[in-house]
Amino acid sequence: CSLQAGLAVLLKAERLFHSSYHSQAVHIRPVCRVSAGLSSLPEHPKRKSKATFSHCKVLSHWFAQLPCDGFTVAACLFLVQDASCLAVSWELRQTLTVVFDFFSSGQGKKDWSLFKMFSRTLTDTCPLASQSKVYVDISPKNKEKELLEVSPPPTSVHEAVVQGDKKTYAVYDLLSPSLFNTSRSLNVQLKWKRPQESSEMPIPTLHAQRYVGGYGLQTGEICTLIYNTHPYRAFPVILLETVPWYLRLYVHTLTIITKGKENKPS
Repeated sequence: CSLQAGLAVLLKAERLFHSSYHSQAVHIRPVCRVSAGLSSLPEHPKRKSKATFSHCKVLSHWFAQLPCDGFTVAACLFLVQDASCLAVSWELRQTLTVVFDFFSSGQGKKDWSLFKMFSRTLTDTCPLASQSKVYVDISPKNKEKELLEVSPPPTSVHEAVVQGDKKTYAVYDLLSPSLFNTSRSLNVQLKWKRPQESSEMPIPTLHAQRYVGGYGLQTGEICTLIYNTHPYRAFPVILLETVPWYLRLYVHTLTIITKGKENKPS
């Protein structure tokens, strides 16, 4: 099965643990049952499982694959919901989020590829998968100056609206027979057709900064600054802090300041 792990073949521990950020999570929730089934779904990776999985709608589709060998990518034990909710079952979703910062380490270049990130390419699909897709965000910030080029050509293009912005995704369906016809190795690459006029990355409308201040247990603190530069729109924000192991936090010291005014946490 190691040669047919599909997208899970990219999950090389050495590369994942040397990324700028990685986070694993397990999500369990009750759902109302109508019919039972197990199959694949698009999401993120976790550990091994020998079950077949059923479709589960999720927000992110980067790793869209199933169990095989060492990892399961977004395993979802799913039972379709029923409005009357006469029977309740449980939904299990396992995810892995990884961030690579090649702009800082690549001398201001924003080009990337699967091999550059994971030191591996895709060679086959997992035979247990009923869905296996890679989504690449090809939405340019400025269509006149930033012309994106992905290779090889995607099997389809998907458009969606995310937080009010129109997004365009190149979709690679690994179950498409034509995708592996020319080569048994798929290395998705993204390049900019023109050299960038500025080495600075565009700042998103909603972004955050964090730093550690002070020293010791008495004056040490973590400061997180969240910015919304949209001229009129407000956004709901859920803040998840990953705290360094050497810091000791006291919840009663939490301070929230919005537009210069302190908001007492409830």
